[in-house]
Amino acid sequence: MTTYDTELIMRTVAITGTRETGHRPLDEYRSIFEQYLAPFAPGGHFYIGGAKGVDSLTLLWLAGQTSATITIVVPGTLDQQPAEARQAVARARDQIKDVVELGAAELRAPAYHARNQWMVDRTSMTIGFPHATEPSTGTWQTITYTAEQGKPRLIVPV
Repeated sequence: MTTYDTELIMRTVAITGTRETGHRPLDEYRSIFEQYLAPFAPGGHFYIGGAKGVDSLTLLWLAGQTSATITIVVPGTLDQQPAEARQAVARARDQIKDVVELGAAELRAPAYHARNQWMVDRTSMTIGFPHATEPSTGTWQTITYTAEQGKPRLIVPV
C-alpha cells in the first residue's frame, strides 16, 4: 500500500468555494465551518486552493480551530496568488504540511480547473461552498468533476 492509498483511506477532503465572501459576516462562516468542516477535521487532511475567499477563510479556520493536516495547492506559484491568500498562508504556515505549486504558465480558467482536478484526484471527497448556482463557476465544475469520479461531495451554499 502506498502513501497515496493510505491517504485515500483516511479523511482527505478537497475544499472548493466562492471567491466572493463579503455578503456574509465572518461569524457566519465560522459557524458554517464548525458545522460542516469540524466533523472531518480529526485525523483529516484538507487540500485547499491558495486563493482568496473560501480558500483563505477555510485555511484560517482549520489552522486556528483544528489539528487537521493542510495542503495548499496553487495553479502557478504562491507568489502569484492575491495578497489576501498569501497573508492567510503566512498566518497558517505552522500547520500547513505542503504548498504544491503546479507551475501553470498562464493563470486562466484551464489552470484553475487543472488545480481543482489535481486536488480531487488526491482526496476521498469534496466539500463545496458555492455562492451561485450557475454550473459555469469553478466551484460547480469541481463539484461536478468530483461526482464524475464517483466520489462523495458535500455542497454547502454560502
